[in-house]
Amino acid sequence: MQLKSIQDVDLKGKRVVVRFDFNVPLTKTEPRTITDASRIDEAIPTIRLLLEKGASKIVMISHLGRPDGQPNPKYSLEPVAEYLASKLGTDVILSESAVDNGLRNLLQLPETKLVLLENIRFLPGEEKNDMELAEKLSQYGDIYVNDAFGAAHRKHASTYGINAFFKGRAYPGLLMKKEIESLSSLLEKPAKPFVAIVGGAKVSDKIKTIEKLLVMVDTLLIGGAMAYPFLKARGNTVGNSLCSDDDVALAKQLLAADKGGKIQLPKDHIVAEGLEGKPETCHTISIPDGKMGLDIGPMTIQSYGDHIKTAKTIFWNGPMGLFESKAFARGTMSIAHEIAGTKAFSVVGGGDSVAAVQQSGEASKFSHVSTGGGASLEYIEKGELPGVQALRFGV
Repeated sequence: MQLKSIQDVDLKGKRVVVRFDFNVPLTKTEPRTITDASRIDEAIPTIRLLLEKGASKIVMISHLGRPDGQPNPKYSLEPVAEYLASKLGTDVILSESAVDNGLRNLLQLPETKLVLLENIRFLPGEEKNDMELAEKLSQYGDIYVNDAFGAAHRKHASTYGINAFFKGRAYPGLLMKKEIESLSSLLEKPAKPFVAIVGGAKVSDKIKTIEKLLVMVDTLLIGGAMAYPFLKARGNTVGNSLCSDDDVALAKQLLAADKGGKIQLPKDHIVAEGLEGKPETCHTISIPDGKMGLDIGPMTIQSYGDHIKTAKTIFWNGPMGLFESKAFARGTMSIAHEIAGTKAFSVVGGGDSVAAVQQSGEASKFSHVSTGGGASLEYIEKGELPGVQALRFGV
């Protein structure tokens, strides 16, 4: 069932409740300021559309961080309200609470167009999908819009339960629709060859996604700390590289399931004695004792680049090394540049890989840069998410 479009709905004079994902990183010291506003920037087109279509009120809901169901000033959405106001050039009122007693009066004021509810996770009912909370939130609007793809894999009150009170009046926002359409393109008859690049830290975190990708893709390039359990499972030594016994056991299962030889592993590495150590090139597949693998090496960059050049569909999740450090960023940056140089349909998903693409300056050359790390992986694994299913069929 196709997702409906908010672009086709008459919103003149309507109050709209919108769930966004404003879960942005903040500085650790006061005054807390936003260090990466891309998730908010991605939501701006939906807000502008609602205003253009004549919505009388836009009541915005979001979480930020993990406050564990308790108010915590450290996780206040105040920096988000200030940023939104500066970007939109209009007042954004931040409520004291998502179920503030004064909210009803506030929503009656004709001059108040944009209201941001304080962090929804300050309320314990949010993560418990409490239907009483969902109903209270539903009373703020005539129409519900979910544009929080990054939280769509959660069955929470503001992403899932609330749909029960908007039967026939719940829609995806522009970002949500774009995310689902882009990821669905990977699942439904992707152009071949289909190459996936998977990096990051732990096999256990991504085993279900890797199992699904093994069925879908022609080639699976593995890098980052993700590669070391696979190398060890094949009998290579990995020195002091990040590598747990549990992950080695999972890697063995995946290698046994790979009947078509789709999994490609690093041929060489950039190593050091530790995270702050001096980088050296290890020209062999095995890493010697006392050394830690922290990036893919030049032969691997060349080999992976050759696979990427032939691809017509590309999915990338997870960096190739410790890209936050310039000494170990070359592998990840090279992958970003290679993908950007193709004409393939390319999707990058996951927080670290998105940060890497932005660091590379190539983000605009990707077909789609997903805002949801866990959500994008779960959508590829299962082909659906609770928040999206609720929009399609209700609760």
